[in-house]
Amino acid sequence: MRAHSEPGGRIEVDQITLARMLGLSRAAVNAALRDLDLARLVKKQRAGVYQLNPMLAAYHSPEDAVAAVKTMPQYERLNSPDFVDHYRKAVAAYQDQLAAKRRRREDAKRRQNLKAVS
Repeated sequence: MRAHSEPGGRIEVDQITLARMLGLSRAAVNAALRDLDLARLVKKQRAGVYQLNPMLAAYHSPEDAVAAVKTMPQYERLNSPDFVDHYRKAVAAYQDQLAAKRRRREDAKRRQNLKAVS
């Protein structure tokens, strides 16, 4: 993504194009983008538009890069002491959300089956 981004890290690309570029399925690209988002490496701005973490983005000059990093909140920086811990917590929270959705779907299905039997 970095190679195709604008200076500053903005990239306009859809998941199908990314999948073709990488030789992956769209589902794999979607999962990868989610993981990159959880790690605060890439943020989705809207459909087909992403923003690379300023510490990963390319710039016109070293001065532009330094200025971009200086404006970042400390907790978003890749060298933040709690970067890995935050990522692990974000992944755990996401997995908890998925498990809760799965339980709600299973509960709804059980209720439908009970109504059908009654």
